[in-house]
Amino acid sequence: MSNLFTKQLETIQFEYENIQINRISNLVKLYAEDAVFKDPFQEVHGRDAIAKIFAKMFSQLDDPSFKIISAVGQDFEASLLWEFHFRFKRWNTNPQNLRGVSWLKFNELGLISSHIDYWDPAEGIYEKLPILGSIMRFLKSSV
Repeated sequence: MSNLFTKQLETIQFEYENIQINRISNLVKLYAEDAVFKDPFQEVHGRDAIAKIFAKMFSQLDDPSFKIISAVGQDFEASLLWEFHFRFKRWNTNPQNLRGVSWLKFNELGLISSHIDYWDPAEGIYEKLPILGSIMRFLKSSV
C-alpha cells in the first residue's frame, strides 16, 4: 500500500471519527464529484447528495459518532470496520450503537468513488423502535 493511500485512509478515519455538522464539507471533499454512496436505506450519487445524508443524520439523531475499529486497504480499495454511536431524538433516547463495514473504492486521484455500507438494519435500528422492535425481537427469538 502506497504512502499516499495510507495517508488518505488516515484522513478518512480522522474525518469520520471527528464528524460534526459543521465539518461535513471536510468529509465530503474526500469523495469524487460523481461518487456513489449506498447503505441499507438509500443509494445516492454526487457530493451534494452525500452531504445531505450526513446532514439528515444530524437532524434525526443526537450525538452521532463513528469509531473506526479497523482499516484495511489495497490498491484502490479499502474496508473500514466501524461502530456507530448515537441516540434517537425520540422513542428510546438511551445511547445506542451498531457495527458495520464500509467498502470504499478510490479513483486515480485518491478520492472515494464508491462507498457501500453493510450493516444489519433489523439489529441496528428496527429492534430499538417501540412496537416494531418487539415484533422483530420476537421473530428473531423464534428462529
